Amino acid sequence: MTNKQTNGVHHITAIAGPSQENIDFYVGVLGLRLVKKTVNFDDPGTYHFYFGDEKGTPGTILTFFPWKNIPQGRVGSGQVGFTTFGVPTGALSFWEKRLSDFGYQTETETRFGETYLQFEDPHGLKLELVEREDGPENTWEFNGVTSDVAIKGFGGAVLYSGAPQKTAELLEEGLGFEKVGEEDRYLRFRSKSDIGNIIDVPVKAFPRGEMGAGTVHHIAWRVDDYEDQQDWRSYIQEHGLRPTEILDRQYFTSIYFREWGGILFEVATDTPGFDTDETVDHLGEELKLPEWLEQHRNQIESLVDSIEVREVKPKK
Repeated sequence: MTNKQTNGVHHITAIAGPSQENIDFYVGVLGLRLVKKTVNFDDPGTYHFYFGDEKGTPGTILTFFPWKNIPQGRVGSGQVGFTTFGVPTGALSFWEKRLSDFGYQTETETRFGETYLQFEDPHGLKLELVEREDGPENTWEFNGVTSDVAIKGFGGAVLYSGAPQKTAELLEEGLGFEKVGEEDRYLRFRSKSDIGNIIDVPVKAFPRGEMGAGTVHHIAWRVDDYEDQQDWRSYIQEHGLRPTEILDRQYFTSIYFREWGGILFEVATDTPGFDTDETVDHLGEELKLPEWLEQHRNQIESLVDSIEVREVKPKK
């Protein structure tokens, strides 16, 4: 089979603490849209939130399983170290001030000639913003975040691998990324997409991470559709890895496998998308359940917290 190329990051899924705190930060502070409110299909008493741009475009979606009393995790190898968001050129100063006004400390790091504004969400997830010309403007505006500074989607991610060279090899030879840079501490890879397209891999392995609040559960890569995904499943097996069967995730179909460095990878389709059960104008407004859970709606609604999308005020 000829080499295949992913279109970069589809979504990243992380673990959070209390539900309302999670929504207040990603919607109220970062200005993302709650594009889908559903449940964890493997644990239906737990929400699954999807945050992204106005339409829920693949490459913009950060998702969360929020658990009220989950222990704090430890970020380390076998995980995404930093989740990277791209913002328009010239917007970083706006974000530095906004995060400060809301009480969040920031630091800067330079990699490959780019400046990154790094910070943590309320539950310890490591995030960073970087200015990028690539990718369309996000037209969603909320709580003082206007489209000229709004997060466009993923800039990419920093992968903390337990076997950096093996992970790098898989990105390049398995997922079709192009190696575009090397510095003392990092390798850099680029996909053919205009968002979610830059992956940095530290060349030194970190101590093993522990799953919990403030950690990434998995990172998903974009493929076109179900037929393409079937080819990808065979292709991944040919690379000596063990993908799951294709699973229906309602808004996309997925396969999962753990790569050589311990990170859980997913391959997810762009189709059918988030407007299959809600119009674009009303995304994220209702609790959406797959058909096989609909019969349990009353029980599920009694288990999950009452939450709301709301504006939040700066602390300063």
